[in-house]
Amino acid sequence: MGDAVEITGLVKRFGSVTAVDGLDLKMPRGGLLALLGPNGAGKTTTVEICEGFVRPDEGTVRVLGLDPRRDGTALRPRIGVMPQGGGAYPGVRAEEMLGLVAACAADPLDPAWLLDVLGLGGARRTPFKRLSGGQQQRLSLACALVGRPELVFLDEPTAGMDPQARRLVWDLLEALRADGVSVLLTTHLMEEAETLADDIVIVDRGRVIAQGSPSALTAEHADDAQLRFRARPGLDTELLSAALPEGYLVRESAPGAYRVAGIVDPQVVSTVTAWCAQQGVLAEELHVGKRDLEEVFLELTGRELRT
Repeated sequence: MGDAVEITGLVKRFGSVTAVDGLDLKMPRGGLLALLGPNGAGKTTTVEICEGFVRPDEGTVRVLGLDPRRDGTALRPRIGVMPQGGGAYPGVRAEEMLGLVAACAADPLDPAWLLDVLGLGGARRTPFKRLSGGQQQRLSLACALVGRPELVFLDEPTAGMDPQARRLVWDLLEALRADGVSVLLTTHLMEEAETLADDIVIVDRGRVIAQGSPSALTAEHADDAQLRFRARPGLDTELLSAALPEGYLVRESAPGAYRVAGIVDPQVVSTVTAWCAQQGVLAEELHVGKRDLEEVFLELTGRELRT
């Protein structure tokens, strides 16, 4: 059967910018691979090349054993595509858009059933431009799945969704994988990648910088533990860093959620709780454990904001 996706030495340039720079990637059939990276790392370009929308400058790409450009007519009926931005006509109703895509498939799923499964039954006659961001994402996902594909490409599939809709999509992706459908998704949600992916590939500046299962990637960094606690938002993390031995990293990952990265021993725990007491706050939900995927990702790609 071969791999679902096999990429060797992929290069794509846009003028003076090299978006993909010698990228190698293999994805077995029936698995779920999460492609992670900062903005501008080359994720979407790589996916668009696999879908046949962009021509590579160098390297070879095989999707289900076929060349996406040369064999596009044979490949397109076998894949589903969920692009960024919805990919639907602004004025078309949800049921019309899905029906149009279904009409192009040899053996489509029932569009009405799929709308109901994705919680869009009540919005079937709503124009795409009037759907909420999360509803637009779910309709785009429905368009990718209605043709019963062997392989689906999902670009930020749960962006803009509320927690309930996100969990629904996760359950659907788990069901697809159980049915033997191959899934390649890009995401900025580390929890999503950890929860769903069999394999994770992290890219930066157009190159693969790490690859493995979620547990393998975090295990590689297991020597450094992490202390997490909750307290009043806006504490001065630089002052806490100064109170700790050299080399510890402190950050507020979300309002009121703090992380201390480094070797965590009883003295470090005591220092953190004592410092919080000096600030007149209580360190709540204090937990010590290994680094999660987000910490690994930031260590590999850097913490500076990309433009």
